[in-house]
Amino acid sequence: MRIGQADIDRLEGAIAALRARDYREGGGSCRELLRVLEPYGAALRWGVMSEPLARRLAGVVADLHNLRGWTEFDSGRPVRAERHFRRALELATEAGADDLLANIRYRLGRMYLHHRTPAEALEQFRQGQLAARRGGRPLSQAILSANEAWAYALLGDVRQALDKLSLAPEQFADSVGDAVPSWSAFFTANDLAAMIGTVRTELARLVDVRHCREAIPALTEAIDGYGPDMPRSRSLTMIWLAVDHALEGDMDRAAEVGLAAMEIADGIRSARTRDRLKPLSESVRKRVGDINARDILDRIATFRASA
Repeated sequence: MRIGQADIDRLEGAIAALRARDYREGGGSCRELLRVLEPYGAALRWGVMSEPLARRLAGVVADLHNLRGWTEFDSGRPVRAERHFRRALELATEAGADDLLANIRYRLGRMYLHHRTPAEALEQFRQGQLAARRGGRPLSQAILSANEAWAYALLGDVRQALDKLSLAPEQFADSVGDAVPSWSAFFTANDLAAMIGTVRTELARLVDVRHCREAIPALTEAIDGYGPDMPRSRSLTMIWLAVDHALEGDMDRAAEVGLAAMEIADGIRSARTRDRLKPLSESVRKRVGDINARDILDRIATFRASA
């Protein structure tokens, strides 16, 4: 079977469509569709094609595994996710796709962050930065710097967290006007604001509650900017905002934002939204004498049970 440009374009288009669906509806909405698409990508690689097309196809199939790993992670299946991320790394290396390598490292690191292993996450982000520099992509560097800051925040290293966080806006500004590949197109000014708020929230939880002062406006900016195509990001960010309000003792606002976040999350097939409620529960339990705190805890328990 001879493989041409159109065959690879079709596969790439299908991946882009499923990535958009993942943003809208969560990884559980497209995980099975990706599983069906995977043998098609593998079959194409057995076809006859030129060397440049073979390298491009290796990169596209790498991104298929990259997205498959992300949706498995988002669905609460980290072992399967890691297997796909590792395969994606092999194929992206074969393709010589440095920016894609950086993105895979970012996503693998995010999985480690989610499961609270920041040292392992940092190693992935550091390797990702090397690939991003080779690829000359400031946007990928910004994504990785922001996530390095998150890892340092989980380690309680305020200086390193804030140093890395200060790099991300500069790198993001350098990326304006660049052509953006689909795997990093999600990272807009909204996501940059969300990451600033996320890092400050983790520092508020783990080091000093005064970081809420910087977290709340950044998270609010991000939430206001998310459109209907990014409900998962909106819900996850709103949960962090509820955490900050709870840490500051504003339980009325924490309840309002937290309950609204759960309403959005109820329509998304994502285990991460359910998991993100754990730090909210921990923050709210410190104010358990407040009727709003008890209401939030009851709603979280109901949400988790229904999920």
